[in-house]
Amino acid sequence: MGYCFLRGVLFAALTAWTFADDGQVTFVSELSSKPAQKLSKYGWYGNVRLQKFHIPEDTAIARWLFSVTKSHTFHCGQHNVTIHIQYGAPPVINPTGTVFPNATLWSPCLSLILPVTSQTSTTFNLSDPAPGDWYIGAHLPEDDGRIEQKGFPSCSYFFQPQLSIRRAVDTPVLQQGTFVQQTVGPDRPARLKLYVPEFASSLSVSVADCSSEEGALSGNCSLVLRLGSTSLQRRPVTVNCSGIGCSASLSNPPWDTWLRVVVESTLDNRTVTFSIASNCSVGCKPKSVGLKTDDDISKLRGNSSSTNSTAASNSSVITDSVTSVDESAPVFTPPPSACVWSIPVLYEEVDVLSLRFTPASGPNVSVTDAHPTLLAYPLHTQATGGTLNLQLALNTTNVTLGNSSSVVACLSPRAPVLELNHSESCRTALFGGYSVQVNASDPKAVVRLPFPQSTTWYLTLQLSCNSIDCGNTSLVSVVPEVFISACVEDCGTYGECRLLRSYSYLYAACVCKAGWSGWGCTDDSAAQSYSRQLTATLLLTLSNLSFLPAIVVAIKRFYITEATVYLFTMFFSTFYHACDQPGVAVMCIMDYDALQYCDFLGSVCSIWVTILCMARIRDAFKYTLFMLGALLIAMSMQLDRKGLWNLLGPVLCAVLCMVTAWVYRGVQRRHCYPPSWKRWVLFLIPGAICALVGVCLYIFTETEDNYYYTHSLWHLLVASCVVFLLPPKEKNREASGWSRGWSWSWRPRVCGYTLCQSDKDELYTVT
Repeated sequence: MGYCFLRGVLFAALTAWTFADDGQVTFVSELSSKPAQKLSKYGWYGNVRLQKFHIPEDTAIARWLFSVTKSHTFHCGQHNVTIHIQYGAPPVINPTGTVFPNATLWSPCLSLILPVTSQTSTTFNLSDPAPGDWYIGAHLPEDDGRIEQKGFPSCSYFFQPQLSIRRAVDTPVLQQGTFVQQTVGPDRPARLKLYVPEFASSLSVSVADCSSEEGALSGNCSLVLRLGSTSLQRRPVTVNCSGIGCSASLSNPPWDTWLRVVVESTLDNRTVTFSIASNCSVGCKPKSVGLKTDDDISKLRGNSSSTNSTAASNSSVITDSVTSVDESAPVFTPPPSACVWSIPVLYEEVDVLSLRFTPASGPNVSVTDAHPTLLAYPLHTQATGGTLNLQLALNTTNVTLGNSSSVVACLSPRAPVLELNHSESCRTALFGGYSVQVNASDPKAVVRLPFPQSTTWYLTLQLSCNSIDCGNTSLVSVVPEVFISACVEDCGTYGECRLLRSYSYLYAACVCKAGWSGWGCTDDSAAQSYSRQLTATLLLTLSNLSFLPAIVVAIKRFYITEATVYLFTMFFSTFYHACDQPGVAVMCIMDYDALQYCDFLGSVCSIWVTILCMARIRDAFKYTLFMLGALLIAMSMQLDRKGLWNLLGPVLCAVLCMVTAWVYRGVQRRHCYPPSWKRWVLFLIPGAICALVGVCLYIFTETEDNYYYTHSLWHLLVASCVVFLLPPKEKNREASGWSRGWSWSWRPRVCGYTLCQSDKDELYTVT
């Protein structure tokens, strides 16, 4: 506790020293920390420890402190901890170099490797970070496949991130067309911000009237102008100013957001004064966007062919007329004078990490060559933990698209690309987009984006023709399906989509099986064949039949209760392993969790009753311990099924009872118990060896690759151990009539309070 406090004080002191005030604006410092989390070896995305930090607007510097500590004192060697940093969404990583599913696009994140022996920390500084959510993920190297038993000491590493930011609280605002005078000096940049409205097509920031206090460099600005923020995937637009002024221009700037402007001086020991102004132009701004107040959504989505036309201005992006390509798919028809055509989109929450966006007019959307068609899809933070899917299909029911024509689409964040042609790329001023196209030969296209950024995504559609005029096909219909799913195609046949949580943030990832790997479990480079899956299933299930000799021996020696426990264990272990297989050779007769519980319970109870049977204690005491132990074992299994002490506790208690009974008999008889050396050599020692070898296999040698035959060998050894260790039949033992055989003439009578049978002949006296 004291160590954590001292580290926090040191971190705050270093932060205060590093983030000194530059005299231009007022800064405040904010600190945030996350609890330490235990790191895991990477096998799938669920092994990544994910943390989310929020960076507010006008943050000048962000500084992360990453600390990794080891929990044990014994030597574990050096391990590399990999730290991933991503803005706007969780990082998409691929440490094992697996293949991603088809049409799945992703941007690499920043990764840091931190060597750790016992305790290590490192810092990461970021100037002018983008405001919003930042995600930190950390994990150990790739999992070697070894199955570690819970409860045994192991090398544990804990990861704790801390964030310190320096934020400006009185940043000047650049008004359009108004010059603002600023002064910069060494290590004292000028920080400003401007608001970019929606439908802005271009933005320019100009610097003029540069002068120095000394006057020697009045004709040379020697300034660096930066527009935008840093988000690791992109850097601000930078312009080196020379002369008395300069300007920076952005085409397709981000809409409806604040844009950071930073001006720095490259002169040493000199102060530069300048004037700065911004200018934002709107190439195509509508009077209204979306549905009007008197529009009925059900009417727009219905199967009506009626129209509701209204006049549109010459710069309108929307028309409210509804026509129909066919009776089941109404579409909007754009006016000839529109410069861009915006379609209202309905936002529908289906389930957790399951969202669907539908055009208000229906599934079909009209696309023309005269102007682009625009659809907007706002994604909130809760949706960034899934996968953004775009499926674009060409509707060729009534219109046939020529071989030289295609529908070009661009999916971009924060701002749309309103000019789609072969020369312009699908990219805005500060962000890149994803381009797809459909034509007559390839009428369908798919794009999948795992963990999309939390912002508004824009889909721009336009008909593109190789010739100047598209001819008769100037208007076509496409079906854009945009939705959020938890995983890519539900992880396929050999994967399972699991919902993960980091505090209140939910995200999903695929866990693969049967050797398949990859983000969507589509990489079959190490996949198991069907024959291997079938072999593993048969070995793990049929090896439980080795309990049959133990059951027969127990019945023959009149240990009926013990035989029942062995039968229970054999049955549920067989069907648990038949249901637990990772591939397609699977059979589940009931819920998986119930099968696992019964298998674990039967295994521990089998050991419990076997050792107590070896103790040779009185039946009343023995069966009392049987029942008491079964109840306690059932309780512990419910609390922690895979805990180490759930197995060691009953074993140690049973061994203690057995040793106590044996010592008592040995002292009472003044002879070693069991007295026969043949019993020791031929039964007890081989049984103990089988048990010891089985435990060693179970604890130290099992891996994911050899599990199916090492665990099968464990079944054989445990069953053989029971056959060797079960004591011989007690002399003159009558187990509730079993020693008499199956006699149908046996009829018990009640003698007092006990159920008994009198062997004596009754004499009657007749008076």
